[in-house]
Amino acid sequence: MKSTRTRTRTRRAAAAATAALVLAGIVTAAGPATAASTCTPRIQVLGSLGTGGYEVGSRQHEGVLALGAGDLTAGISGGKPVYWTGTRLHKVPMPDATLGGAVLAVNKAGLMVGTVHGPDGYLFTYRAGDAAITRLPESDWLSDDADVNDAGHVVSRNRTGLGIVWKDGRKVRDLPLPADAAPGTRVDLVTGINDKGDVLGMAREDYEDPETGARLEGTYPVLWPAGGGPAQALARTANESHVQDLDESGRIVGYDWNGMGYRYLPATWTPPYTGPAGSPGVLSTHPYGTLEAISPTTGLSVGTAKFHPDEQTLPDQAQLWPGTGPVLALPRLAPDRASAASSAADDGRVGGAAVNAGGTLKPVIWTCATKQAYLPE
Repeated sequence: MKSTRTRTRTRRAAAAATAALVLAGIVTAAGPATAASTCTPRIQVLGSLGTGGYEVGSRQHEGVLALGAGDLTAGISGGKPVYWTGTRLHKVPMPDATLGGAVLAVNKAGLMVGTVHGPDGYLFTYRAGDAAITRLPESDWLSDDADVNDAGHVVSRNRTGLGIVWKDGRKVRDLPLPADAAPGTRVDLVTGINDKGDVLGMAREDYEDPETGARLEGTYPVLWPAGGGPAQALARTANESHVQDLDESGRIVGYDWNGMGYRYLPATWTPPYTGPAGSPGVLSTHPYGTLEAISPTTGLSVGTAKFHPDEQTLPDQAQLWPGTGPVLALPRLAPDRASAASSAADDGRVGGAAVNAGGTLKPVIWTCATKQAYLPE
């Protein structure tokens, strides 16, 4: 899963819907807390390489995509794959300094998985202090979606639409489509794996029934159970259902693509997946939003509240859902400046990016996030 494994997104790293939380015995006005009572709520600004701002609807070049054990975090800065110890930035050694990329996930042992961008892009693994990255065979770069669990299993897909699992730098499992998938369907994304070994992704179909003329088009969630069981298609919430992350209990978070543009609605799926997908709704100040990551065991889910890019009444804002009640806002780094959340940890940290008063996008961590979260007026 892209949330930390203490056990991460990543990607994007990236946060989640859940049942009721009873966490560490701490409850605040913002909802159940995930961090220890000694935690100090703040927005921690990390070292960065870039000087750019927040580009609505575009891939961001700054952000904390993965929250590891201790003070290890990882993500992207200046469009390059990086990691941090505390607030100190470290570059991942690339075979070509001109290449871009990102670290998408990290497990509790410090094994990172990332992506190299470009026409010959690929996935890699890396540990802090190594002299070079390790390229994963048969991997490809089409999007920033991959994950690693504490057992060291890495998941993603390749350009031909096949889901793959790697271990110790070798491919160990293919991820086939559900048995009843329509002709021409392919694995579109593989976005998460938990420590149990459940793998999460999406299939894309584009098929016209020759007898009825009915057209099947869009994406739907797929779960590959641990142990190699057959792929399971989950309930779709709209024509485009994007699943982003899952926790150790199998709770899944993501969002619907709800028509033209960026009309997103947070969505959740809960085991045994027999009913329809649910939704906690949107932040009261924004009409749309996503859930990008869920913490491994505490049900803390995070994402970004949005407007359509052509209708930017308010800037994007990082948001949090503690598992019950309404979606809450995370404070901005500077008034009226954009922010986004993409990773979540059991200790209450939330990773993402936020624009400072000078207009520069910075990688940030909200510590004790549930203590900072609030319901906008």
